[in-house]
Amino acid sequence: MHPVPESISTFLDTPMALTAAQLDFYETHRFIKLKAVLNAETIAFFNREIAAQVASMTTELTALEDRTTYGKAFLQLFNLWRENETIKTLVMSKRLAKIASDLMQVTGVRLYHDQALFKEGGGGITPWHADQFYWPLASDKTVTAWIPLQATPLEMGPLEFSAGSHKLVEGREMAISDESEAFLERKLRVTDFEHIIEPFDLGEVSFHSGWVFHRAGANTTAEMRKVMTIIYMDHEMVLKNPENRNQSKDWETWCPGAQVGAVIDTPLNPVIYKQ
Repeated sequence: MHPVPESISTFLDTPMALTAAQLDFYETHRFIKLKAVLNAETIAFFNREIAAQVASMTTELTALEDRTTYGKAFLQLFNLWRENETIKTLVMSKRLAKIASDLMQVTGVRLYHDQALFKEGGGGITPWHADQFYWPLASDKTVTAWIPLQATPLEMGPLEFSAGSHKLVEGREMAISDESEAFLERKLRVTDFEHIIEPFDLGEVSFHSGWVFHRAGANTTAEMRKVMTIIYMDHEMVLKNPENRNQSKDWETWCPGAQVGAVIDTPLNPVIYKQ
C-alpha cells in the first residue's frame, strides 16, 4: 500500500464537466463512454495498487479450463475500499462520483459497493445480463463506473452495451449465465437496440445504469484485463423488499442494517458526493 501522490489526489478532486449532448446521450441510451476521465498517472498508479490488492485477496485455485462460464469470466473481488486506504481514495473520488450524479440527474450519490473484475489471459466471455437483477433497490437511479486500468482493445474483452435496452423487460429476471447469454443474444438481435462493441482508450471510463443489458467478450490475449468498478446509487435510495435470493444476499452483504422502505444509510454506503 502506497500513499496517493498529491498530484493524483488533486486530480481526483477536480470535477469533469459534462456537456448537454453527453447528458442527453446517457438519458437515451443509459450508458456512455467518456474519454480522458482519468489521466495516465492516475491509471498507472492504481493499476499497480489494485493489482497488488487483488493478488493478496484472490483465493481462486481452480484451473481456468475447469471453471464454470461465470468463473471463467473474471476474478471478482469486492469492497476493496474497506481493505486498502489507497484504493479508497479512488472509490471515494469526487471526480467520478459527480459524473455519476450528473448522469443520473440526482443531487448526490452514495456507494453501493465496488468490485475489481480481472479477466485473465484466455478468460471467457461475460454473458449478457442486467446488474439490477441482483440489487434490492427501489428505483433505477443507479450507475456503474467501469474503469479499465489499461488501454483495452477488443481482444481483451472490453464491456459491450445494448444501447437503450433498459426499456426491455424480458430477461430482467435472469442471473448471469449461459442461459442469459443465449436468451438475450437472440432477443437483442431482433430489437432496435444498437449493440456497441468498442475498445477503450487509456483513461476512458464507461458508465451504465442498472437495467441496461451488457456483456464482455473473451480475453484472447496473454495479459490480464484489469478493471475496477464502482457502483453508485442515488443518495436517497430506498431499500425494497427483495424479489429473489440474490437480492436478499445483497441486502445482507452490501447494506446490512438497512430497513425496507427506508433510505439505505449504513456505514457501508457512505455519501460520496452531494451538491
